[in-house]
Amino acid sequence: MTTRALRIAVVAGETSGDQLGAALVAALRARVPDLQVRGVCGPLMRAAGCEPMADAHELAVMGLVEVLAHLPRLLALRRTLRREILAWQPDVFIGIDAPEFNLGLAAQLHAAGVRTVQYVSPQVWAWRERRVRAIARACDLVLCLLPFEPAFYARHAVRARFVGHPLADQIPLDGQRDAARAALGITPGAAVVALLPGSRRGEVTRLGPDFIGAAQVLARAVPGVEFIAPMASPEVRALFERDCAAAGAGVGAGVPGVRIRVLDGQARLALQAADAALVASGTASLEALLCRCPMVVAYRLSMATAFLLRALRMVRLRHFSLPNLLAGEALVPEFFQEAVSGAALAAALQAQLGTGEHRAALLDRFRDIHLRLRLNGAACAADAVFELIGAT
Repeated sequence: MTTRALRIAVVAGETSGDQLGAALVAALRARVPDLQVRGVCGPLMRAAGCEPMADAHELAVMGLVEVLAHLPRLLALRRTLRREILAWQPDVFIGIDAPEFNLGLAAQLHAAGVRTVQYVSPQVWAWRERRVRAIARACDLVLCLLPFEPAFYARHAVRARFVGHPLADQIPLDGQRDAARAALGITPGAAVVALLPGSRRGEVTRLGPDFIGAAQVLARAVPGVEFIAPMASPEVRALFERDCAAAGAGVGAGVPGVRIRVLDGQARLALQAADAALVASGTASLEALLCRCPMVVAYRLSMATAFLLRALRMVRLRHFSLPNLLAGEALVPEFFQEAVSGAALAAALQAQLGTGEHRAALLDRFRDIHLRLRLNGAACAADAVFELIGAT
């Protein structure tokens, strides 16, 4: 009797989920070469060997209010995936990030007898803590990227494991600054600032104008400063370039006034080359830390979502950016909602461009955090999945 190959169903949301998923799929297939992987994925996961059921871009929706407009489509997609996954009979389902979508799907699959894993803990320790009950019902295991998360889950009797962060393994400890600047053709000796307003349409729409405004203010204060703006997709590039045109900011080399070079992708290279970065809160802020790039972090939700969060007191943290959460203190400047403005961001960026003891101490802290997260995360996550399904 022939034993069929192991099957793993995955659902990854947007760019960061595709990155994490690609590393995990590669680690899983390194252990079990004939492993079959199917699900919702992006180009990196497809290249790693995941057969697509749908594209990860379909889950790129943010905010409490914003998701309502997409709810019928998302619910229909979840019903389709539930049916197709159950028909395929995987050995385990892994939801990668996208918790609002994945936990509901995991609960349905778990109830049907499928073992389930959530890879990337929802921020239940930060807001809407009661969601941990739903996680306990939906998931056999939570794979945590941050070292303080398993202790939270232990208080709620949820099986969880810290596996480190794959980005910490992928990014060299030495920063690679000179090579990155050469690859991007940076003017020797120039001060360089990277602008990363987000990978989602909503993020770029809400943050782009103020990021451009910050560049304009900083260009007047720091003559010769150069700006590079890596864009996650053609869609967000078009939005950002539209805002540049509206603000009168030049896009590309040789344009009079503030110089903003827009790049297709290459976010990591830009962060390795930059002297400082202005980033939307999320994975980009962690990537900046790992690239040894001092940063200013900003985030803005829709007015309705921000009102609900505040009115219902759903957020309990003093800090929201990953560098500050990992450090347990205000390591880098943060700006949220109405505090985000071009002038305020520019002033904070100018301080981050400084040299001396403060910068050296900051980069030392970044290295310490990098080492804490550097656990060969994808392999650790793969080990935990195989242990769960008894395939070790």
